[in-house]
Order: sequence, then structure tokens, then C-alpha cells
Amino acid sequence: MASFVNSLFEMIGSSRSTSAASMDNQQNFILDGSSVNIVSRCQTELCETIRHKFQCEATVEGVDFQGDSNVFKKKKAPDPPTKRLEVALPTGARVSVWKGDLTDMKVDAVVNAANSQLNHGGGLAAAISKAGGSQIQRESDTYIRKHGALPTGEAIICSAGNLPCKKLIHAVGPQVAYKPNSSQVRQAQRLLEKTIRSILHIVEKHQLTSVAIPAISSGLFNYPLADCAETIVNTVKLHFRSSYYTPVEILLVNHDEPTVTEMMRACDRIIGTQSSASYSQAVSSNTRGAANTSPGTVQIGNVLVMLKRENIEEQQTDVIVNTTSAHRDLNSGMISVALLKKAGYGMQREIRNAPLKGPIVVTKPYRLKCKEVFHTFCVEKYQKDGKKILSDSVYECLWMAVTRHHKSVAFPAIGTGALKFSAAEVASIMCEAVAKFAPNCEARFEVHFVIFPADSNTFEAFQDELSNLKSKEPPVNVPLALEYNVISPRKKAGPPHITLMGSSIESIKEAKKWLTGLLLMSSGVYIYNNFIQHLSDRQYRQLARLAGHRVSVEEFLSSGHACINVSGNSREDSVVAALQVEAMLREVQETFVRDEVAGMEGMTGSAVSFERKIVDRSSQEFLKVVQPFKNVPLSPIKVEKVENAALETLFGFKKKQLKGSSTRTMYQCIPAQFCDLAFLVGFHAEVAPPENPNFGEGIYFTATVEKAREVWKGNRDEHLYFVAAEVLEGRSTHGTPGLILPPVKDNDPCFYHSVHGGPEISVIFSGYQALPRYIITCGK
Repeated sequence: MASFVNSLFEMIGSSRSTSAASMDNQQNFILDGSSVNIVSRCQTELCETIRHKFQCEATVEGVDFQGDSNVFKKKKAPDPPTKRLEVALPTGARVSVWKGDLTDMKVDAVVNAANSQLNHGGGLAAAISKAGGSQIQRESDTYIRKHGALPTGEAIICSAGNLPCKKLIHAVGPQVAYKPNSSQVRQAQRLLEKTIRSILHIVEKHQLTSVAIPAISSGLFNYPLADCAETIVNTVKLHFRSSYYTPVEILLVNHDEPTVTEMMRACDRIIGTQSSASYSQAVSSNTRGAANTSPGTVQIGNVLVMLKRENIEEQQTDVIVNTTSAHRDLNSGMISVALLKKAGYGMQREIRNAPLKGPIVVTKPYRLKCKEVFHTFCVEKYQKDGKKILSDSVYECLWMAVTRHHKSVAFPAIGTGALKFSAAEVASIMCEAVAKFAPNCEARFEVHFVIFPADSNTFEAFQDELSNLKSKEPPVNVPLALEYNVISPRKKAGPPHITLMGSSIESIKEAKKWLTGLLLMSSGVYIYNNFIQHLSDRQYRQLARLAGHRVSVEEFLSSGHACINVSGNSREDSVVAALQVEAMLREVQETFVRDEVAGMEGMTGSAVSFERKIVDRSSQEFLKVVQPFKNVPLSPIKVEKVENAALETLFGFKKKQLKGSSTRTMYQCIPAQFCDLAFLVGFHAEVAPPENPNFGEGIYFTATVEKAREVWKGNRDEHLYFVAAEVLEGRSTHGTPGLILPPVKDNDPCFYHSVHGGPEISVIFSGYQALPRYIITCGK
């Protein structure tokens, strides 16, 4: 679930169907007057809100960004984790020392230094539990109830909650007395060794490729730091001396300098650094020729070239380079497939519809850890100019990265697969391109050659080429203008504007209407969203602070609709503050969806996703779905079929629970911003509250489209979005205002299954009693 947290609503975007409209629709929203000033203050928050609400990408042109508009006082963001040392073991496993926060490590597993009761109340455990969310302590409590205390020396694997890693390993190290004597340390040493071996056995069992381990027992448990570092490093070394399975990397991660230093000393003494120099040593050399660094690194002028045995999709450089087919199909080729699997389908959608203005197509990273992905188009070795095209592709990627103000780029071994180049040819061509580029690079820049861990032949070929680079004089400097047609920053043409790009023209129109109301209306900003009722105490305190920054914030609930009105001394102040409220609601909804998905996965045992498939307008299916709309003054624009296997399974469970209750096709009118949320995790009362909840606080459906228009007549969207769903009513009784559950049946301990407001309105209180089948988009 952790990767899901990295970008929760990218998961919604990547869940949508491949047959949905492609992201080739865009419109401009012209900015003038105060709207320019507003966007300059809150550009990032504005674009993120549009993306969250309408699944649209917004790009601001012609407006200078003034900086962070967040009125809440934020702590300075911590420095990102940095690698201080890397050494290799004979079996091929790598041990690296990092300074950083464990809660920021994007690895397969992070180790938590836990106590036997798994009560994460202090030290590192408290920090991990806080960052990971309530799920961390909840799972730990469940384990303790079932199995009792976790003995010292043992470890268990759990989910990672909100952490960016995939799994969390709770490990119990030994606790010693304050200022222990040597005898006490020796006794504890065996238990610490056992703890580290328990962690590594879990790593092997679950086939994890990277694990981040802190200095277990050295903090609150009083184990002397130097002894702790030596015990951990020695145990890792001994384990992989005989182990047949080697993870890509064991990361020894700590946030304080003394512990990091001790870990580096232990690695140097016990493993030795002959196989790899430290990162800081590698970058410290800055001669105009090739530096005398480790076999895996070469410094040419300002360019540091690094050779790595890792997976390309896990790189954290500014840019990752991909080579793809002329058809732009990311399901073809090992590198493309690996990047697509990690990034999500949004990247395929973007590259397929991006205008081809040169040999490189740039896309967003989606769930990758870089800033941009450069997609190149090379040809087979035996086609005309095959080698030159490969060389030019590498060279142009390097200069494009520089002109786009990036500091690092990761290349796979381009061409060794379907393009039929040999490993030696690829290594020679790519290294020569870097050597040609480096002398003219005027700022510090990193080039990472990333070789698949099992591809020893290619790795050795690149090692040989890097060795050759060290022995050569750098090429003669050639003026940059002659070497490459540098793309200067594009002048902002036309008036300031926001470009909106989305998967459908409807989503763009919704975003444009919302922008109009936000930026151009003269009154305060009204935010209608029933997730307001889920704001936490912390967020209410933020609202209170917000109200002290030249704005007033008023929350009210009217006829089942929650609303926040933000008004300030100026329109600018109102909008900037309103976007802070939107950010809070985004956080609330992400937590809500995350918890719902976790619950659904627990009940069904499968991953949760959905598809929206456009129904052909000429088909009988389309005509059948729109038939109920023919007597309503609405124009069906589009019909999409909704498929969600997890919801279907849960609907089946509910049907059995209601003893085979029959279903009825009913309708709900959903706001644009909540459509995909409902299709991912099902119907909820917060998503589509009726205009007047006269029959209870549940989830409303109507038997006809006409009745739906009446029940949801306050819809503020550009279009109307009707969901046709199968609904299980079961035993039903007449509803009354304020009901949060169906009432108990007279003279019967059982509850009713639903309530109604006459034959045309049904109200359920469990979202799994309804299954979305179609979404019908209508013009008003």
C-alpha cells in the first residue's frame, strides 16, 4: 500500500480503462488582472487541486511563481537521504551507509527497532508509527493479541501503511543496562546477531531486494554505538558468505552523524572498501580530466559517471531515460515494461498522445522516483545509421537534461535487447557520447549507467569502457553552440494562461467552470464537500489559524450538505486560503480511500482497481442504457461501462447475506469530482448527498432519471453524471430524517436492510449493497 500512498489519485487515474478517451483534449484558461496575482502565489496548490478534483493536468504559462503560499507555518523539509558509503560483498550483495530519515526511504522494506510488546511509543518506533499512520500500531496490536509478545531476537513483517517502502519489519533487539559493562555487552551481542539474522531471513523468504536497517538497540536500549555498528556489519557479512540469495542492497540508515560515522568505520574495517569508493569521495574530485576514482565511477570535468547494478525503475535521478518503439507502446521491450509497471498506465497514455517534436518525448514520472522520463526512439543495429542514431540519442538526452535544469540522468544499457547491439558496442557508443558531452558541461552533473543486476556481461563491458575513459585525455573542447542546438527557455507567447489537458473534454470543461468560479467571481469562495465532516482536530486547528490571516472561515451544514465559506480582505486572500482548505480535504479523501481499499483488499484477497469502458453509440447496449433518458430534457453525451472486480465480489457477499435479495436498476447523480472515487471504493453517503435527506443519512438511489433530477437538483457541474447501479433493497421500511442505520423490524431483533421514500427512492446504509454498472454523462 505504500506505493499507493506516494500518489493516491494517480492510482485512480491508472485504474481507468485503456479504451477511455485518450489525453488529447486541451483548452486554455486566460488569466488577467487579479487572477494573475492569485496564480503567481499559489500555482502549485492550484494545479494539484485541479488534478485531484478532475483528473486534469494544468500547466501555467506566462506567470512568474512567487513562492510557497501556504499560510500554515511549516517546518523546513528534512534533507533527502544521502548515501555515504557503498561496499560489495563476494556474493554480489551490496552494503551501503546512509544518512537520512528511515521514514523517507523508498526501499522494499524498512526495519523498525521495536520492543517486545510492539508498542511504538518512543524513539525511532514512534517516528515510524506516526509517519506510517494508525495502521502500523493497529496491525501490531492484532499480532500481540494473537501471538503474545515478540521475543528478543525475533522479527515479523507487516504492511507499511503510509510509508514509501513496501513492507515494514518489526525487529526486537536486546536491551542492556545504562552504561553496561563488557560482560553485559557480550551477552547482548548474541541476541543482536540473532535479531539481524531474523531480519535477513525475512528478506530472503519474501524475496526483497532492498532493506533499510537502523542501528538497532543503540538508542533507547543502551547498546554501545561502536559495538552495535560492528555487530550489525559483521552479522550481515557472515550471513551473505553462505547465503545463496543476495538482495540488491542492505542499507544501514541513521539520521545522526555519530551513528553514520560508526557504521562507515565498521564497514571499512570488516568488509573493506576496495570494491567501491564512497559517494562523497567520488564527487570530491573535480579535475578537467578523468579522476582517479573507484572502478565504478569516472569524473570528467563537471560530469561524474557512475556504473550501478540496479533496476532502472528504482532510480532517484532527476531523469530516467527509456528507449521505446516507434509505435510508442510501453508494453514492448524490457526497459519500457519495467518503467510502465512501476509508473502506471498514465505514462502510456501521455506518451501515446504527446506531439512528436524531435527524437525525444518527455513525460511525467507518475509513480517513478525521478522528475521526468525521456523516451528515445532508436533503431536496430543493422538499419541505416543505427549506431549514429543510438549515439545521438544519448547525447541529446544529456543536453536536454541540462537545458531543462536537471542535475542527474539514469541510462539503461540502450540497444542490447531487441535492437541487436552487443554489450561491448552499447557500452562503447554510450560512453563515447558522454565523453563528447562532458567537457562542455558547465555545471556539476551526474550520469548513471544502470545495468540490470543479473546482466554480468553488460556490466563488465561498461566497466571496461569506464576504465578506458580514465586513461584517455578529455576530447578537445568544442563550442557548445556548434555541438548542440541548445533549447533556450521558451518565451512565453500570448497572454498569461492555464492550459488544461485531460482524458475527456467533459473533465476539462468541469475544471474550467471550477476555475471560473474560483478566480473570477467577486464573492467569497464556497467549498461544498461532505468530507468536511471528516476533518481531524489537527485540521480544525489549522482552520482556526487560517482564519487569522486576513480571512474568515465559516463552516455550515444545511440539508445534509457540508460547506466551508472562505472570505478575505481581497479576492486573492480568499482564493489562496481556499486552496489551503482544498489541500486539507485532499488529505482527508486520500486517507478515506486508502482505508477503504485496505479493507476491500482484506475482504476479497485481491487488489482493487476499476475500468471505465466507452460504450459504442451504435450498439444495442448503448441504446438500452439511454432508453430511460428519452423523456427527460437531457442529452446523453457518453455512456461508459464500469467494471470493478472487488466491488462485484463484495456485492455478491452482500447478496448472500441478504439471502438472495433481488436487485433493481436505480440511479444516482454524482458530482464530477467524486465519480472515480465511487468507482474505486463504492458508494458512500459523503459522495452524493441528496438535496433534502428526508429519509435518513444514507446512500440515496432513485428508480427513474426524472426522480434523480429532482433529488439532486442542486448539482453545480457543467454536466450531469448519472450512475446506473444494481441495488439490493432487501427488507425495507419507510425512512425518516436523521436515520444513520435502518431501524429494527417490529417484534424482530433484525434490522431492516434499507429504507425508502415511496416507490421511487431507496436509501441503503452499506455501499456494498449497490454495484455501479454504467456512468451516463449528460449535457444539461
